[in-house]
Amino acid sequence: MAAIVFIVFAICLILCFPIVSSLALSSIWPALMGVRAAPKVTALIRSTFGGADTIAILAVPLFILAGMLMARGGISKKLFDVFAYFLGKRTAGMPCAAIATCLFYGAISGSGPATSAAVGAMTIPVLTELGYDKDFSACMIATAGSLGVIIPPSIPFVLFGLATGASVGSLFIAGIIPGILIGLCLMLYAYVYCKRNGEDKEKVRANYEKIQERGFIKLFADSFWALVSPIIILGGIYSGLTTPTEAACISVFYSLFVSLFIYRTIKIGDIWEIIISSVKGYAPLCFILAVATAFSRVLTLLRAPQDISAFMAVHISSPELFLFAIVILFFLLGMVMDTGPAIVIMAPIFMPTLQLMHISLIHFGVILVVCLAIGLVTPPFGLNLFVTAPMVGTPVMTLGKKTIPFIGVFMIAVFLITYIPALSLMFL
Repeated sequence: MAAIVFIVFAICLILCFPIVSSLALSSIWPALMGVRAAPKVTALIRSTFGGADTIAILAVPLFILAGMLMARGGISKKLFDVFAYFLGKRTAGMPCAAIATCLFYGAISGSGPATSAAVGAMTIPVLTELGYDKDFSACMIATAGSLGVIIPPSIPFVLFGLATGASVGSLFIAGIIPGILIGLCLMLYAYVYCKRNGEDKEKVRANYEKIQERGFIKLFADSFWALVSPIIILGGIYSGLTTPTEAACISVFYSLFVSLFIYRTIKIGDIWEIIISSVKGYAPLCFILAVATAFSRVLTLLRAPQDISAFMAVHISSPELFLFAIVILFFLLGMVMDTGPAIVIMAPIFMPTLQLMHISLIHFGVILVVCLAIGLVTPPFGLNLFVTAPMVGTPVMTLGKKTIPFIGVFMIAVFLITYIPALSLMFL
C-alpha cells in the first residue's frame, strides 16, 4: 500500500495536478481503500493543521520577507562594489566578484531565486558591458544563485529541521564550509573560462579605476550595514542568544531599519507591497508543509520508512553506496520538484536508514539541500534559469544547455561534500 501511495502521487504529478492536491489525494487514498492501518480522514486533517501550527515554521516567511526587503533596498549593489574593489583587476575578477556577491547575499536572503534576481539584475548588465558573453554571465549567476539555499540562513535547512527534528542551528553551521567550497569551485571555472576565451582588458581596467576612485573607506562605509547583516543575524543563532525564528524576526526589523533610514532605498508606502509579495511567495509553501505532514504520517503508519530501510539494508551494502544513490536520486528529483516540497516529503522517509548506517542526520541534511540546489539550474524546473533568462533574452532551454559546465563543477563539489563529512561537521 505504501508503494501504491507513491504511485498515486506520481500519477497526479504526471497529470499536472498541483503538488498540494497530489499530496492530499495520495494521503487519503489508503483510507478510501479501507486499509486497516491507514489513518482516518479526521486524523489527517488534525495532522495537516498541526503541520502548520508550529513556532519554528515562522522562520520561513520571516526570512522571505527580510530577503525581499534587502533586495528592494539595493543591498546587492553595495556588496558587489566591495568585492569588485578587491577582485576587479585580476583575471576573471569581475565574474568572481559576482559569485562572491551571490555567496554573501545568500546569507541575507536564504533563497536561490531571490539571490539570482537581486544579484543578476545588477551584475549581468555590468558584465555584459565589460565584454563578457551574456549567456555565460546569466548561467554563472543562475548557478551561483543556488548558494542562496546553502549558505545560512537557509530556508531549506529550516524545512529540513521541521521535517526531521534536526537542529536548525547545527544545520546552519554545517552549511557554511560547503557553500564556500561550491563558490570557490565556481570561481575556479570562471577563471579557466576567462583564460581560455579572453577578456576585454581595457574595459575591465577602466571599470576598476572608476571603482578605485571612490576609495576603500567610502566603499566600506557605504556597504558596512550590508556587510554586517549576516553577522548580526547568524551571530545570535551561533552564540545561542536567539533561536532561528527569533533571528528571522530580528532580520526583518534590521532590513527594514537599514533600507528605510540608512540607505533610504524604500519608502513607508512600499512596505505593504513588499509584505504582499512575501505572503504570495510563502502561502503555497505553507500549504505544502501542512499537507506534507499528513502525507508523512500516512507513510509512517504504513511502515514505508521501515520498508525502505530494510530494502536498502539488503540491496545496498555500504554507507558510501547509499550516499551515492541519495546524490543521484535527489539530483534527479531536483529537476522536477521544488526544494521545499522535496525535503518535507522525502527527508523523513530515510531517517531509519540513516540510523541503520550510522550516518549523521546533519551531514545528510547538507547533502540533500546541496543536491536539490542543483535542481534550481537544471531543466525542466530550473527556477533560477527562469529568473535570469529574461535578463539576457535567451530561451530557458538554450540557457540550460550552456549551464552544463557549471553543473559539472557543482557536482564535483557535491561529491567532495558527500564523502568528506568533516566539511560539514568540523564546527559541530
